[in-house]
Amino acid sequence: MQDISPQSPEARRKRLAALQARFGTQVVERVKPGTKPFEVAKRVLIGVYNDGFIHAGNIAYLSLLSMFPFFILAAAVAQLLGSSEGAQAAVVNVLGSLPPSIANVLREPVAEVLTARQGPLLWFGALVGLWTASSFIETIRDILRRAYGVKYTAPFWEYRLISALFMLGLILLLMISLAATVLLSSIEAFIVAKVPGLAEVESTLTLVRIVPAAALYLTVYLTFVVLTPSRYRKRGCRKWPGALLVTLWWVGTATLLPKAISLAGGYDLTYGSLAGVMIALLFFFTVGLGVVMGAELNAGLAETDAKALEGEQYAGPHAATLEVEEPEPGEKVTIKPSQVDEVPATAEAALAAAEEGKIA
Repeated sequence: MQDISPQSPEARRKRLAALQARFGTQVVERVKPGTKPFEVAKRVLIGVYNDGFIHAGNIAYLSLLSMFPFFILAAAVAQLLGSSEGAQAAVVNVLGSLPPSIANVLREPVAEVLTARQGPLLWFGALVGLWTASSFIETIRDILRRAYGVKYTAPFWEYRLISALFMLGLILLLMISLAATVLLSSIEAFIVAKVPGLAEVESTLTLVRIVPAAALYLTVYLTFVVLTPSRYRKRGCRKWPGALLVTLWWVGTATLLPKAISLAGGYDLTYGSLAGVMIALLFFFTVGLGVVMGAELNAGLAETDAKALEGEQYAGPHAATLEVEEPEPGEKVTIKPSQVDEVPATAEAALAAAEEGKIA
């Protein structure tokens, strides 16, 4: 696994800056690949190949590890807000987005944990849960950093504080989602009662089914917006394509995985009583791969310019023409980026390399 993908926005920015320093703006404009579908697909495939499977395994592990602490944390927040249904909101929304076989395996243990945690034990569990659940957020942050090629050296406590606050916000979003589901259920029942002819349509397309998918999309979108390196939150760096891809991938996996497992004969003969846990790991691994794909898609679509960060050094007769901007707080700046050595010796060689797809 490489620290930075050669097709990340940062790697592309540094290559363009090195090209402009050596050959000028005109060569850069001719070499700059833009966001053509083939170029974007190549960037995504390279990024997923470099990081996808390792991060997918990490997400699968952390999903199971942090799920129960997350529910305990949700119960503590609900108690603090005086809402007895807050923890139930988190359980309903999370388990509702999983395949039925996985949800059935987890439902009873989750109920036992929430029943056992009361009083001081609940708050101790909430603190542990906040730390554990924030580790999951840190994994998503690392995926996005690698996808965009940005390195940070900010204090550890800053990362954890932001992740903890984001996790609390996610719990509130799940509570709001449950309230919206209940409200839409009432509206839907009222409409069907007044217009009986809509009963058949209601059975196949229901507002209640749309809400979890919409909440999932909003959660992924906000995650990408908050955790994406700030330089790439600007206009021209879209977040919705990756969020939409992750949502569709998640829903598709939840729908198709049970059918695929049944066609394969099930996991009971191989794993026995642990079959449910193994299926859950397989589901979260597949979803984790989709998260990496979504992050790489957003990074592949990000537009980059020939800019230098303050502290970077580029050699060439046109180096003074480079636009210089401040690095983000806590960002690690390499004095001489390795991309400088990748620049061809002549402008003609650079143009030829661009035509062959070696500069992108």
